[in-house]
Amino acid sequence: MEILFLGTGTSTGIPQIGCECEVCHSTDSRDKRLRSSILITHNNKNILIDCGPDFRQQMLRSNIKQLDAVLLTHHHYDHIAGLDELRSFCYTKDMPLYLEPSVEKTVRRMLPYCFSPNRYPGVASFDLKIIENVPFEIASDIEVTPIRAMHYNLPVFGYKIANMAYITDMLTIEEEECEKLKNLDLLIVNALRHTPHISHQTLSDALALIKKVSPKQAYLIHMSHQMGLHQEESKHLPENVYFSYDQLKLTI
Repeated sequence: MEILFLGTGTSTGIPQIGCECEVCHSTDSRDKRLRSSILITHNNKNILIDCGPDFRQQMLRSNIKQLDAVLLTHHHYDHIAGLDELRSFCYTKDMPLYLEPSVEKTVRRMLPYCFSPNRYPGVASFDLKIIENVPFEIASDIEVTPIRAMHYNLPVFGYKIANMAYITDMLTIEEEECEKLKNLDLLIVNALRHTPHISHQTLSDALALIKKVSPKQAYLIHMSHQMGLHQEESKHLPENVYFSYDQLKLTI
């Protein structure tokens, strides 16, 4: 399995518009963060998790020419705003889009022209796959286990594929769902900043979860500019924990 970090920033991205902080003015490419999304290559399939406003740029930057399925974690703009750009992958087939009912409602409302009986030629076309908190299969040979978490009071899904799990925009998680994260080869999980936030984990929250579930390695995602400089903050992480950065590629 290969994992490509397409974007690793929070909803504003880094640099943040109008900000004069040292992170937003950093010359280190690892401090330039598009909105969070990953591409998983497994069993010769390319699976996208989330499709935000930087999707087009991410695809061009990494020269991605194949997408086989898209998993959505929740309906916030920074995770679904690029869905219209999937049209480039829909010329020969409808794109399988895995999402729960609440997210489906938002997608239909946001892109009504994609679901019209008389669709305009060339718009994105989707094969909506409605999911619940039970395992499902992609392309008949990839099992996906949803992981329920809470983004303040909004339910969101993380996903486990093989022995890797990805969760973003989480604040809390129930013990039953936490069990799905035990003894992974890789856990990718959100850590917004050092200080508390109403709907996101802090760095301390993320590190406590990582310690509890004991993955072989963990990468942090969905960081804001308030986290600090990649080079400096990385010095303080535990041995098996790392900050992700855009275009980082892992093989597990």
